[in-house]
Amino acid sequence: MSNRDTRTDVILIGAGIMSATLGTLLKELVPDWNITVFEKLEWAGEESSNEWNNAGTGHSALCELNYTVEKPDGSIDISKAININEQFQVSRQFWSYLVNSNLISNPHDFIMPLPHMSLVQGEKNVEFLKKRFEALSNNPLFQGMEFSDDPETLKEWIPLIMDGRTSKEPIAATKIDTGTDVNFGALTRMLFDHLESKNVHIKFKHKVNDIKRTADGAWELKVRNDRGIVERHTAKFVFIGAGGGSLHLLQKTGIPESKHIGGFPVSGLFLVCNNQEVVEQHHAKVYGKAAVGAPPMSVPHLDTRYIDNKKSLLFGPFAGFSPKFLKTGSNMDLIASVKPNNVFTMLAAGAKNIPLTKYLVQQLMLSKEQRIEELREFVPNAKIEDWDIVVAGQRVQVIKDTEAGGKGTLQFGTEVITGANGTIAALLGASPGASTAVQVMLDVINKCFPQHMKEWEPKIKEMIPSYGLSLREHPELIEEIHTSTAQALGLNENVQLQDSNKSGNVERDTATV
Repeated sequence: MSNRDTRTDVILIGAGIMSATLGTLLKELVPDWNITVFEKLEWAGEESSNEWNNAGTGHSALCELNYTVEKPDGSIDISKAININEQFQVSRQFWSYLVNSNLISNPHDFIMPLPHMSLVQGEKNVEFLKKRFEALSNNPLFQGMEFSDDPETLKEWIPLIMDGRTSKEPIAATKIDTGTDVNFGALTRMLFDHLESKNVHIKFKHKVNDIKRTADGAWELKVRNDRGIVERHTAKFVFIGAGGGSLHLLQKTGIPESKHIGGFPVSGLFLVCNNQEVVEQHHAKVYGKAAVGAPPMSVPHLDTRYIDNKKSLLFGPFAGFSPKFLKTGSNMDLIASVKPNNVFTMLAAGAKNIPLTKYLVQQLMLSKEQRIEELREFVPNAKIEDWDIVVAGQRVQVIKDTEAGGKGTLQFGTEVITGANGTIAALLGASPGASTAVQVMLDVINKCFPQHMKEWEPKIKEMIPSYGLSLREHPELIEEIHTSTAQALGLNENVQLQDSNKSGNVERDTATV
């Protein structure tokens, strides 16, 4: 073990989009602070933020039906959709600031314009979608949304999905052209390249094994480096943004806020089209409705994606179960997360979610042929030889005791846990995750550095002009923000990918099922 004790101002654990965003914000607010990042893998953005692992590509509630719930009286609750859309606008403003300030360049490498669509079948679902459309289209955040239940119009919007469709069931879709596709893997790597240029110490192949509070209130980390030597690093503030691995590290801190919290891992698979002729017939993100009993992150969608400057087509996700908390994790992760303080919370969650567990196991057992059959609900003429299976990233959903849900309630969302004195914070959960990273990290800064907020506010407003304002209460700002961010990020341009036939260089894990 090394006796060296390295002191720094801020330590970020995990080189994903959350740490990248927090580090970039802090470097703009206080350039002289020393920041160190530890990542157990060889590169930035290789786990949950990687483009092949991350299903959430520009979540802004334009098409995700699970963000708009039908209330008992038949009306549609759009409050969650509005909240997520507002948070995505914050991300767009921050990214635009980075581009306009020449801190990052070539925004087309991480964000592209792409229509977002919702698609449903069956009379009851069509009625729901129409009500949802009417509720959303009255809000300025969703301006430009269209609805159609006319098959001829749908053939123009989604030719690949409509070709060969023989069902006589009613079908309808909404479309909004101001959606985007965001490659969070590419953005993560860009942000870490920028941070490295600002003298942020990024230590890859360094695994944090332990974390404890020191007598003076700082945090000491035991970190095993790539040579197997254990180093000690101390910081005044620590952010745990290690994806599914955050829960274990949070538990090691021993803070009261880490008690009675568990994690439920969900794995996933995608079908990826390998026939470029088929890929070119579809240009949208199209979300359907989740199957009964399926978790929200399993909403089926047919997504155009831009990865390695190549247009791709993904369908899924197919959910499954693995005890690992990270794709590169251990089969002991779930068992190791059970502690005396959360065992009853975990047991209660297990009892409540037997149908969900059964559903995940059933999904895991599907053959490729069965997955293609599910794909044919979206693409009737899909051929098995045109699609490959790709293993997606792990998601760890938060389990905790809540007033509304009682003991062992499974939470579907992104959650930040902060210590009472603001010296430590951890990010848990999943969707909408990366899309709302800037707002989530601003919340961390606000909770953990309240003494600096007055001093930092002018700079935050420079980076995010709408900071401190609710866009739903200031509709006059929405068009201004849409216009300025679209210009900065190149979203108004009719983009022609220069190398559309170029094969991607990222290796994909292929499932042997």
